[in-house]
Amino acid sequence: MTRHSPHAEHPHTPPSASPARRTVLRGAAAAAAASAVALTAGALPAAAADTEVSAATATAAAGGRIVRRRTGPFEVLALLDAHGPFPGKQTDSFPGASAAAWARARRVDPRAFGPADTWELDFRCYAIRRPGGRVTLVDTGVGPADSPAASWAPVPGHLPQVLAEAGIRTRDVDTVVLTHLHADHYGWSVSPAGVPMFPEARYVLQRAETANIPETDTAHRYVLAPLRRTGQLHEVDGRTRLLGVGKGHFGAVTLLPTPGHTPGHQSVLVEGGGGRDRRIMVTGDVLVHAVQLVDPAVPYRFEGDPATARNSREHLLREARAGRALLATAHLSTTFLPVR
Repeated sequence: MTRHSPHAEHPHTPPSASPARRTVLRGAAAAAAASAVALTAGALPAAAADTEVSAATATAAAGGRIVRRRTGPFEVLALLDAHGPFPGKQTDSFPGASAAAWARARRVDPRAFGPADTWELDFRCYAIRRPGGRVTLVDTGVGPADSPAASWAPVPGHLPQVLAEAGIRTRDVDTVVLTHLHADHYGWSVSPAGVPMFPEARYVLQRAETANIPETDTAHRYVLAPLRRTGQLHEVDGRTRLLGVGKGHFGAVTLLPTPGHTPGHQSVLVEGGGGRDRRIMVTGDVLVHAVQLVDPAVPYRFEGDPATARNSREHLLREARAGRALLATAHLSTTFLPVR
């Protein structure tokens, strides 16, 4: 998303083009957690008949921060880390979007539309829990009060408390998938002291992403360097099957390269394995607003490579439609969206 200062780096610019971030964690994560206040997710609207997306699916109940869906052996949990406004006018962030596209987007995700053309958005992570209680976590949110996202994001985030509410301990997490290295997606990856927050987890990134992070970048100092020191960084190339579960009722979790937002952006496909089980696609920032969902050709102002991002978005939506997948989004106010 963006920082509140117009002169500060936008965290959705490509890592290779980013100026060095200077913020380091100094506050205690426990203090940040203690000061966190509950956030709510509102009711899901019904989608109009002419939209590409039917929004008649689950959201968090008022006061809730966890939405659960099951596919085969997997329980997928949408975890709300934070909620806040995007500075400036949302129409400026999506140049070229038509009035019709904006109207359809408003019907799909009305809570994204704040006063005076502002953009209200969620910051969401996903937990994929498999039999036995082990967990794959997708993204780690905005982080504590002094995280690298602190100058623009609604910190502190609430992920530690939300994980506890979901019955997930840090040692239950054996894999952390970072969709990309922007500060609102890696905030809780490490402690203020640079110690990985999930001591038993491998942290999985596309090599195309890590290769584009210079050593002067905060993402390198804050995430990559600590993970390399502990041997927890796991780099992959392209589409990669992360894990499979079961013999009779088979399920799988697969990494999907979806570049463009950043050079090595990735999404996650969760397949239950049964004929009636819905696939779930954790999208990351392939699309960041409903206007890109109803019209995938709409660029986002801060995409690193808009043409590649559009191609990734269109391909992912085609695959989701063909496979009857639900979209598990990072920033829309609704989640687990079916695509028509």
